[in-house]
Amino acid sequence: MSYVQPCPDWRVTLDGQDLTSKLRPRLKQLRLTDKRDGEADELEIVLDDSDGRLALPKPDQVLHVQLGWLQGTGVTVGLVDKGSYKVDEVGHSGPPAEVTLRARSADFAAPIGNRREFSWHHTTLGAIVADLAARNGLKASCAPSLASIAVTVAAQSRESDLAFLRRLGRAHDAVATVKKGVMILSPMAKGSTAGGAPIPAATIARSTGDRHSYNYDCRQEADGVVAVYHDRGSASRQAVTVGKAADARRIARVYATKKGAQRAAETALARAQRLVAKLTFNLALGRPDLYPERTVAVSGFKPEIDAISWLIVEVEHVLDDQGLRASLQMEAQPK
Repeated sequence: MSYVQPCPDWRVTLDGQDLTSKLRPRLKQLRLTDKRDGEADELEIVLDDSDGRLALPKPDQVLHVQLGWLQGTGVTVGLVDKGSYKVDEVGHSGPPAEVTLRARSADFAAPIGNRREFSWHHTTLGAIVADLAARNGLKASCAPSLASIAVTVAAQSRESDLAFLRRLGRAHDAVATVKKGVMILSPMAKGSTAGGAPIPAATIARSTGDRHSYNYDCRQEADGVVAVYHDRGSASRQAVTVGKAADARRIARVYATKKGAQRAAETALARAQRLVAKLTFNLALGRPDLYPERTVAVSGFKPEIDAISWLIVEVEHVLDDQGLRASLQMEAQPK
């Protein structure tokens, strides 16, 4: 089988109008950063304007991006939908004259960023997410394991809906974000969608990239976590332990209920296990099919690195005159 030089492909539309053919001879760089932790995905496009004929787009217009490969040995041919982005910054510089567009995920536009005052009483986590989604014109997707959690009181005090959603995510060790018109609250590092469907693991060989950085921090190691709660029946403080009791870490806060303490201990242990090991890796040939929360099996590194099941935290896709490539940030998936 003869070798075919990989040739990247892409498509950009502006408010539904396909601009690919017009932009293709002008494109200097397209950079797309796909994030996990409730932050807006970012898009930057740099275009050549040496002839001075490129019109500046208006802010708040929506760009839709697809990335992939037209042909090539060792790549998957086809385009992958990478979402919609609202233009919030337009720049012109030179020489050489060029136009720079910066945009953020369209799902993070107002009113989701406006501050509010609101409170919930005697409800569930799923109902709160449904309320937040409804008042922002979004669909709600709260994982069943989280949706049924009882909430006695939850107060949103001068917080945006997005900030409040992130706080819920931190409290329950969950991915709290908005993607493609859906507000998502899903358990962190489970390798599954909010609905519980498994996300297929990706495989990456060291030979497919160049620079990498691995770090194992033994200070993050934890085999067990202890959380304390106030037991009203006995009017005393009680403790719950998740994992191994020997040398278990202790959470300073005292919780109101046993369930609250149990959830906090589980969250703290899972977070510690994720942060103990980190890996960054630059792929020579981009993989638009990679995205945050997808699990990855690596090979060709040190045995200790290959033995870890990795979880993608952030992906940066870059398209320029050097081709399509990607940079990955990963952390260890809890055992």
